[in-house]
Amino acid sequence: MSAVTHTDDSHDPALQSWVASANAADTDFPVQNLPFGRFRRRGSDDNWRIGVAIGEQVLDLKLALAQCPWSRDVEMLLQPLAAGDLRALMSLGVAARRSLRAALSAALSEHSEQSPFLELCLVAQADIELALPCRIGEYTDFYTGIHHATAVGRLFRPDNPLLPNYKWLPIGYHGRVSSIGVSGQGVRRPRGQLMLPDAKAPVFDAARRLDYELELGVLVGAGNADGAPMTMAQAEDDWFGLVLLNDWSARDIQAWEYQPLGPFLAKNFGTTISPWLVTQEALAPFRKPFAHPTTRSRCPTSTRLPTASAARSTSPSRCGFKAPPCEPTACRRIACRNRTSATRTGRWRSCWRTTPATAATSARPICWAPAPSRGRCRGKGARCSS
Repeated sequence: MSAVTHTDDSHDPALQSWVASANAADTDFPVQNLPFGRFRRRGSDDNWRIGVAIGEQVLDLKLALAQCPWSRDVEMLLQPLAAGDLRALMSLGVAARRSLRAALSAALSEHSEQSPFLELCLVAQADIELALPCRIGEYTDFYTGIHHATAVGRLFRPDNPLLPNYKWLPIGYHGRVSSIGVSGQGVRRPRGQLMLPDAKAPVFDAARRLDYELELGVLVGAGNADGAPMTMAQAEDDWFGLVLLNDWSARDIQAWEYQPLGPFLAKNFGTTISPWLVTQEALAPFRKPFAHPTTRSRCPTSTRLPTASAARSTSPSRCGFKAPPCEPTACRRIACRNRTSATRTGRWRSCWRTTPATAATSARPICWAPAPSRGRCRGKGARCSS
């Protein structure tokens, strides 16, 4: 698709800016990036406006529109941004995005004739506060990534972590727009029903197992009319940019409430996103076509027990253990203990710990794990043989 391969002069890695800090080797905001954010001066009552991050500075687009000469077409694109409305630009589509990016890149590049005007429109990032980059009308959380889905599913269904429909359709649910905030803000610990191990009835209390998942947020531009499907090509052109996203979860509340309709209070109390919105065009040089893997990596010859992070990348076996995808030389029979922690540490000698709800209803399972000594063993969930 065109958006994957479209590059222009604004992507030139040798391009430099008249803003000196944008040329530093370790900057997140070189002239090739130019992300949008919604900001105002810290501690002021100024109206929010859209800015562009460049080095350690922000180009105030409200001042830039008022003080710098632009073509008529670019002026029209800047007007809603000066009023703090990024959604207006997002709704105009790919041609408008690229046109404004080209204009801003030329204006901020070294030897630009607009630099004397725009240097008066810079604000230090240290002197600003940031809000959500745009108004968000709807929010869908997709259960993306088979390794992630398997790991999370194992928390609640150790013997059946990945449900059959996952490989056939996008799994998602609508989130709570009103609780989306900007990264760095406080998140209130939620309260809800918890089913403790060995308890016969739930208790109402603050969540004890609070965590977040680092995810990628995709902000959509114009969208589609109600009931009108979009083609893959239309969807490719319509996504505007990306943010980093923290998906907050109360795992102990979720374990009790999520069946049969999915999470509710455990997942809707907080979602935070990064304030700078990186556009699709800025990412164009880094995109690669997706291809399914055609070969399977061979097992390591060492019999040393892998770390927990390495274990997560192989295929699952009973009670959350991850057995190697090919036959190890030896194995050991161990017992899994039901615990309330949502994390696993150390080497394979530590089982994946089940949730309180699972622990309250499950018999003590038996796991198999590799061990340095040689031997032959068999059992449910085992993939070991000499």
